Amino acid sequence: MSAGARLGRAQRWILSGLVAFAFTSYLVRTNISVASVRMIPALNLTKVEMGQVFTAFLIGYALFQIVGGALGDRLGARLTLGISALVWSLTTVATGLWPSVVAGRPALIFAGLWVFRLALGLSEATTFPVGNIVVRNWMAPQRRGFGNAVMFLGTSAASAATAPLVSWLMIRVGWQRSFYVTAVPPLALAILWLLLARDHAGAENAERETPRPRLREAAHIFRQRNAILLIASYVSEGYVLFIFVFWLYIYLVERRGFSLLNAGWMAAIPWLTALVITPFGGRLCDSIGWRKGRAFGSRVVITIGYTASGLLLFVAAAVPQRSVAVAALSLSIAGLMAAEAGFWSYAAHLGREHAGLLSGVMNTAGILGGIVSTSLVPVIVRSAGWVPALASGTVMALVCSAIWFVMRDRPFESA
Repeated sequence: MSAGARLGRAQRWILSGLVAFAFTSYLVRTNISVASVRMIPALNLTKVEMGQVFTAFLIGYALFQIVGGALGDRLGARLTLGISALVWSLTTVATGLWPSVVAGRPALIFAGLWVFRLALGLSEATTFPVGNIVVRNWMAPQRRGFGNAVMFLGTSAASAATAPLVSWLMIRVGWQRSFYVTAVPPLALAILWLLLARDHAGAENAERETPRPRLREAAHIFRQRNAILLIASYVSEGYVLFIFVFWLYIYLVERRGFSLLNAGWMAAIPWLTALVITPFGGRLCDSIGWRKGRAFGSRVVITIGYTASGLLLFVAAAVPQRSVAVAALSLSIAGLMAAEAGFWSYAAHLGREHAGLLSGVMNTAGILGGIVSTSLVPVIVRSAGWVPALASGTVMALVCSAIWFVMRDRPFESA
């Protein structure tokens, strides 16, 4: 087998691993959003308290993004992602087990759930910044948009699978055991990745990294105009995305009147739609970016995707027909996910050898947006209803599109 053929096969296996990491990370972060329908009454929690548990994950996720990305730059993706996945499995088991350990003590139950979700967020913070390092180390520049799009297929697949899977598990074995079952995939993935993965494609890779960056270099990133705009735009991404991640299933049960099991299947449809559309966003980003500049390619994909996503989210909230609402939600999520490659491929282009660090800073901004939406949505629902709550996502999506109109293509240069 020629060196090129061996490299191509290795790239396919590495990308498959990234899909698996994206899948398992979303599986264990979103399982609680489905299980919460049973957890809230069983544990005497309110929606606001459950929203605070959701937010604990996002706090941990935000706190460790920059450190996680820098660790990936310094320690390599094999070790960083492998250890992270081991922690995912442990914290997921603990989430299901803890309420039995302190049964009858609501304050301790809430505190334990908050801590375990915080720990899960800390450990999951490495996923996409370090995944972006892998894409940069293994993929040619003109294929990195597609590489990132393939990685994000795992998020759509997991989001599609989690609701029906956890709904079925809750009905068959109960909500606590659903956490034990979903803890198995990250454990298996961690073992395989630590044994088989490599950090670089080898000598054939045209852009193998040279000096590993230091944490103090984060200061240089903040001085770059395009980096600041990229980071600011990703706040909107986090706000809108986590409306879908944490509140879609509850919305379908409460506002649209689906049963637990049917809501699981209905929640899967939007993510299955995104699964089909996402690779086209990556291909379009690469095609335009290679001819007219990476910023322009990302701008086209993101402005189209986010404008469509925001408007369709409002349609989904406002229409009375359930079928139309599900269709609009499906296309809204598809637009959102198709644009993801634009953000991440541009971060790799802009950050160069600091790709993990810049990706971590960018994703931190996204999680801050997610913290706001996860905390704010239940408050808006309680005071004004679901339509204004989802409409807030429309506003944030349009803000993101507006920011990308002023982006210019210039690479990041460290001092």
